[in-house]
Amino acid sequence: MDQAIKMEFKIIYEDNDVLVVDKPAGIVVFAEGEATTKIPSSLSSSGPFLINELIKYRPEIKNAGQEPRYGAVHRLDKDTSGILLVAKNNESLIFLQKQFKNREIEKKYLALATGIIKDDGGKVETFVGRSPADPRKQKAYLPGEKVPKGVREAVTEYKVLQRFQEYMLLEVIIKTGRKHQIRCHLTHIHHPVAGDKLYSFKDSPVPAGLTRQFLHASYLKIQLLNGQVKEFASELPEELKTVLKSLN
Repeated sequence: MDQAIKMEFKIIYEDNDVLVVDKPAGIVVFAEGEATTKIPSSLSSSGPFLINELIKYRPEIKNAGQEPRYGAVHRLDKDTSGILLVAKNNESLIFLQKQFKNREIEKKYLALATGIIKDDGGKVETFVGRSPADPRKQKAYLPGEKVPKGVREAVTEYKVLQRFQEYMLLEVIIKTGRKHQIRCHLTHIHHPVAGDKLYSFKDSPVPAGLTRQFLHASYLKIQLLNGQVKEFASELPEELKTVLKSLN
């Protein structure tokens, strides 16, 4: 199924247990985390929330999980686009979240990173937790470094797909699903996501025409409650394709 609904997002797939949504940038998934943190209005995550719109479309989602998250199996940041799973009942929600927890899914992102990495790929392994200097952000802690309570292991792999003068298009695979993991890790290795207002450095360049962070959840492979192993893909939004064309 591929149908446009309110707020101009699409349903990539739907069955009795799950919706797979192609989330556009600029929409908060549910009223939690960055949506409830006291941050400057220029960076705030105001409603409407995606999960509330989906409940209007499929009211049974309200029976999965608890408010405000309801059936959202995972989350994407407000200005990250791409594939999002939403369960339509508790059995499906528990089944799908267990795969995320056990690292049994395969999930890929496309990111435009600033600067140039000499190698064609690499891995970032740190602990990640809330930054003591800025509660809006996550901080990467190296193994052996003194860390506060609540930090968790985070593993990110990346491959360079295309190189530009000041940027690189990366395919990013996250082995763990920590908040802001890709954004935090790419900044940690001094190559922040282009257009990321929160994690970029003061002198980070921004491509002409880019109005949000260049980060897109492009691929997901997971087993559904009906036993089928499904692969879902989402193309880059047109505004990001236009940015890449301008870099060429």
